[in-house]
Amino acid sequence: MNRHIQQVAVIGSGIMGSGIACHFANIGVRVLLLDIVPRELTDAEKAKGLTLEDKRVRNRLVDESLAKALKSKPSPIYHQDFARRIETGNLEDDIHRVAEADWIIEVVVERLDIKKQVFEKLDAHRKPGTLITSNTSGIPIRFMAEGRSADFRAHFCGTHFFNPARYLKLFEIIPGPDTQPEILEFLREYGERFLGKTSVVAQDTPAFIGNRIGIFSIMSLFHAVKEMDLTVEEVDKLTGPVIGRPKSATFRTVDVVGLDTLVHVANGIRENCPDDERHSLFQLPDFISSLMENGWLGSKSGQGFYKKVKKDDGSSEILSLDLGTLEYRSKKRAQFATLEQTKTIDNVIDRFAVLTAGKDKAGAFYRQSFGALFAYVSHRIPEITDALYKIDDAMKAGFGWEHGPFQIWDAVGLDKGIAMAEEAGQQVAPWVGEMKAAGAASFYQVRDGATYFYDIPEKSHQKVPGQEAFIILDNIRKSNEVFKNSGVVVEDLGDGILNIEFRSKMNTIGGDVLAGLNKAVDLAEANHRGLVVGNQAANFSVGANIGMIFMMAVEQEYDELNMAIKYFQDTMMRMRYSSIPVVAAPHGMCLGGGCELSLHADMVVAAAETYIGLVEFGVGVIPGGGGSKEMALRASDSFRKNDVELNVLREYFLTIGMAKVSTSAYEAFDTGILQKGKDIVVVNKDRQLATAKAYAALMADRGYTRPVERTDVKVLGKQALGMFLVGTDSMHAGHYISEHDKKIANKLAWVMAGGDLSEASYVSEQYLLELEREAFLSLCTERKTLERIQHMLKVGKPLRN
Repeated sequence: MNRHIQQVAVIGSGIMGSGIACHFANIGVRVLLLDIVPRELTDAEKAKGLTLEDKRVRNRLVDESLAKALKSKPSPIYHQDFARRIETGNLEDDIHRVAEADWIIEVVVERLDIKKQVFEKLDAHRKPGTLITSNTSGIPIRFMAEGRSADFRAHFCGTHFFNPARYLKLFEIIPGPDTQPEILEFLREYGERFLGKTSVVAQDTPAFIGNRIGIFSIMSLFHAVKEMDLTVEEVDKLTGPVIGRPKSATFRTVDVVGLDTLVHVANGIRENCPDDERHSLFQLPDFISSLMENGWLGSKSGQGFYKKVKKDDGSSEILSLDLGTLEYRSKKRAQFATLEQTKTIDNVIDRFAVLTAGKDKAGAFYRQSFGALFAYVSHRIPEITDALYKIDDAMKAGFGWEHGPFQIWDAVGLDKGIAMAEEAGQQVAPWVGEMKAAGAASFYQVRDGATYFYDIPEKSHQKVPGQEAFIILDNIRKSNEVFKNSGVVVEDLGDGILNIEFRSKMNTIGGDVLAGLNKAVDLAEANHRGLVVGNQAANFSVGANIGMIFMMAVEQEYDELNMAIKYFQDTMMRMRYSSIPVVAAPHGMCLGGGCELSLHADMVVAAAETYIGLVEFGVGVIPGGGGSKEMALRASDSFRKNDVELNVLREYFLTIGMAKVSTSAYEAFDTGILQKGKDIVVVNKDRQLATAKAYAALMADRGYTRPVERTDVKVLGKQALGMFLVGTDSMHAGHYISEHDKKIANKLAWVMAGGDLSEASYVSEQYLLELEREAFLSLCTERKTLERIQHMLKVGKPLRN
């Protein structure tokens, strides 16, 4: 049967419950969010004369929890308007309404007795066939289903979201003893396709997959720091971005999550996994016990492994915990020779062989920690899951690891990984030796653009399922390469569609990338049907190469700078007016020039987590790659009969002038950077390139025709210019902006007004591009602009001068 999820009931409105409710609202599902009824009035309620029977009182807990979640940073919701899809209620007055839901998700306190009471009530009200799942992080699913109806048990399982539900991609599905197989398959597909998650089916074992391996890694490290005489700073240096982990690394992550949360899960594993070969590792080290006794739990208690303090001069300082004395001290810089050797290695996966070969303390640390990890994960199959790729998927999606344990093992080499485990005093599982004896030298293989994993029962490599919906550039880059230079790779995606992938640092746009874009359009026009501009790095593009701009401006090479800006503009126009459809696929940070590129594509297929905006004001210039022109053009296209056109233009002006950056792709529709009816958003970033390719092919199939160049852009001339100049004058007079901010804003006003034309006129895009380029160049001659660019290059943050 076809199953459709139109309404979800979420039971429990805490941080996790409200986050899950918001994420379902993100994807367009109606949500009923329920929680318990308060037993006492607050002082404020008493002052208002309310009683315990008043609906506002009875819904107080759920309403306050949701309101708190919606105000939190980062936001759990793509757009504040989406919160209207969530309706609140309580478990006494509204529990009968769970009969309206297609899926009921329990997210109450982690106590089996309370969960079983809730399930008894839900079983009495749910309609037969309704999905019912628990978001438990470790309570056995089989215990929760005891005593329930046959229909309940058949449709019941665990669905473990990771917090925050919007941002962390792991979605663990844990079957109960009676869960129908088709329910598991539906949830796996729904998680991938609609929720944008990496769905992983786990066994019903303590902590499931992600937390079992993640907590092992942290506990292993806790025991190692004293043995290896490592500081908090050194560990966080070694376990952060250098190995493809989040910037918060280990100890900062524990502070954010809460030490008590980690200890709770670790204790659960120790108590419930007596046969785990590393059982003793889950016993808390003395320094962790001391932190728990002191209540130093991290951010929630104001101090943990780090502590922020005020200095005498009013500034603040972050202190680090000395693990020997348990006293706070000033942070020490961590440096290791081995890490220095990896600075020129851009691809994280290529660093592991160097890191584990290091001759210093860092090398010893990596051999010890990875050796222990390799042995541990090898023993977890089939205990926690039936396939090794699911462990890698879980760690990447749930803990933000760029590469999973078996991928890292492949990177260092099978034999070396086994030796590292033995050096760490551990033995790998017997199946690894059997795999080696059978002639397999790696856990993964790539063949014909697809990834294959070593299937232990089959004793051979099998294709990872579900890849048909994805395009994985790492798998096809070499075999499908059409063109390559130092900044881009152009790949053939098949079906007549090319992809151009930026490969520069942070995917900045410089001369090599622009040359690659022109070449890609030429190739697509000559022998293909369409072009996608997309990559699978952390960010789409942070913008133009401002280092190059800075050097030209400092050397006063204005002719060369003018040519460079014109080359950027011409490339954007080449994309727009090519004879094939061009689809941009932005994700992550898409700033400045990256945003301008998206503005000039025929269509944008944006990942939901796209933070896009024209941020050039932060470095003292206006958008110079067609962005200023494009905002004027889009304002013109937005003018409607009887509109106050100045107000419409002002909104587009402010998008640039305030350097607005959307906190999701959906917010970019509000700023006019994405366009309704033309651009779309995909929730699952893994499907983005395949979706972009499909739309490029669809446009080609429908008979794509090269657009006619625009000469009908309505600009308002002196009328708009006067309004803008008065506005910037008053903002400066009120000390809201600096003198240089005013100068930049006035330059932008000149462009978007079309200059000082005596009346509203129709102009061409080229006319506006020339105004834009002239304004950009003139700002590059300003000392304060150069100060702003230099500051951004040095510290990565804008300077207000």
